[in-house]
Amino acid sequence: MAFGRKKREDKIKLTKSEYRKAFRVFRFIKPYRSYFYIGFVFLILSSITAMAFPYLIGKLFDAESEKGVLISIFNLDPMTSIVALLFFIFLAQSVFSFFRIYLFSIVTENTLNDIRQFTFRHLIYLPIDFYNRNKVGEISSRLATDLNLLQETFNITLAEFFRQFITIFVGIAALFYFSYELALIMLAIVPLLAIFAVFFGRFIKKLSKDSQDAAASSNVVIEESLSGIAVVKAFTNELIEMGRYAASAQRVKELSIKGAIWRGAFVSFIIFTIFGAIVFVIYRGINILETGELMSFLLYTVFLGASIGSLPELWAKIQKAIGATEKLMSLLDEKAEVMGDDSEVIRIKGKVEFKEVCFSYPTRPDVEVLKGLNFSLEAGQTIALVGESGAGKSTISSLLLNFYSLNDGAILFDDLPSTSYDLHALRKQMAIVPQDVFLFAGSISDNISYGKPDASEDEIIEASKNANAWEFISSFPDGLQTLVGDRGIQLSGGQKQRVAIARAMINDPAILILDEATSSLDSVSEKYVQEALERLMKGRSSIVIAHRLSTVIHADKILVLKEGQIVEQGKHDELIEKSGLYARLSKLQLG
Repeated sequence: MAFGRKKREDKIKLTKSEYRKAFRVFRFIKPYRSYFYIGFVFLILSSITAMAFPYLIGKLFDAESEKGVLISIFNLDPMTSIVALLFFIFLAQSVFSFFRIYLFSIVTENTLNDIRQFTFRHLIYLPIDFYNRNKVGEISSRLATDLNLLQETFNITLAEFFRQFITIFVGIAALFYFSYELALIMLAIVPLLAIFAVFFGRFIKKLSKDSQDAAASSNVVIEESLSGIAVVKAFTNELIEMGRYAASAQRVKELSIKGAIWRGAFVSFIIFTIFGAIVFVIYRGINILETGELMSFLLYTVFLGASIGSLPELWAKIQKAIGATEKLMSLLDEKAEVMGDDSEVIRIKGKVEFKEVCFSYPTRPDVEVLKGLNFSLEAGQTIALVGESGAGKSTISSLLLNFYSLNDGAILFDDLPSTSYDLHALRKQMAIVPQDVFLFAGSISDNISYGKPDASEDEIIEASKNANAWEFISSFPDGLQTLVGDRGIQLSGGQKQRVAIARAMINDPAILILDEATSSLDSVSEKYVQEALERLMKGRSSIVIAHRLSTVIHADKILVLKEGQIVEQGKHDELIEKSGLYARLSKLQLG
């Protein structure tokens, strides 16, 4: 189930299985259930003490009559005794409310912390295909929105929802205690309100989900525009991006206003109905009840009406939370990669073999990218992959790293299928230096040691020297602790590439993948990087993907790919003599 649903799918009502899926979130509460149960007890106590207020107020009005006589407290007169009881009730409710809020907060924050960590851990282990199908900006925005909804629901909404039900139950019992006739008049309108609330709840849930989706789409526009700000400015398309965001923001506004209108209409209906009934009850109750009893009856009616009036909005919030939780659970249901841990350590020699490998991307199952591919790489050899764009070169590097499952065939490492190795341990034996280097927004030291988190400073310096990076690193005032900025923006392209090479070197991989590692560099930077790469490749099995044929002339074997198949293979001189595709590409580039 894809995380990013289409709008037409959002229109489908939640099924029972989806409700069950959403309620699975309560398993995260299980470790803190003792706090939850105690907090729920305080919730009941605070609600009951609050419901004693109308009764005592009525008694206060009748304090001087026979109906208002209570047992004297500390020999105080009845009125003073009732006032003392009221202050005691207020104090008790304050204490109960404090512990209720405190305990529910402990449950909520611990639960959300567990959910955040569990979800992030799950996201980290999801396969590359998931991120091909879903935008990272939308995932992070949706996740933040959903968790905020859960926080509000666990902290406030659920407690209020149960509190209102306790108020309604006690309130109805109190109304019948004072007068059956007046109670029946009041309760005559409750079924109608309940039916109306059900239909309204379904409608407001749909509006809320549409609003959430629109907000997520709006955040995606921000993510794309700011991530590609250099492109936006280079093409002077600021107005276009403003227009895109304005359209999405307008959609969010319209949906939010529409939801507010319907919620306001419902609240207005509740107010008119409930308080109209109160006026009628006063008219009928004057001749039935004493003044104090009538006052208590009216106060219970107000409490009851307010509780009933708040239920639809609370239920709508709960429905929103259920929808958000169902999506969160759908995300957690995405199949993650099966990874081992650091305890399993292997060391392969570096022999690689592709046997009848057929592959198509899950997002494009009808387009076969690799068609029965066969080749082998002996330990310590260098193979170069060349060919036109779309021939399948980068796909081979992705399959080496086991980012995707094969349609058919097998990839062997040291004569054993890749599936026989622990995925974590196998990837630790490989390192990749891509064309578009990604550096994390930390220090140079952090980025180099990313290849070996437990590396010592001496190892980091040695790797940076071998990568021709120490010269520029040592020239910085902060040296290895120099911050590289977001995505390494503080470093030049050649500097970033050498940091990436140092990151690969420190891991001491058996297999090295170079994906267009020098294609975007100037001549001086390319010289430094090429020297570092040759040092890195020495004694390792290397797969070099290149458009620049000058960088692969000395490879042990060159594979020429076309439409997912090897059409030529051999050394540079051999392929030149064949006058085939490689010779034509070489003639275009090298003259």
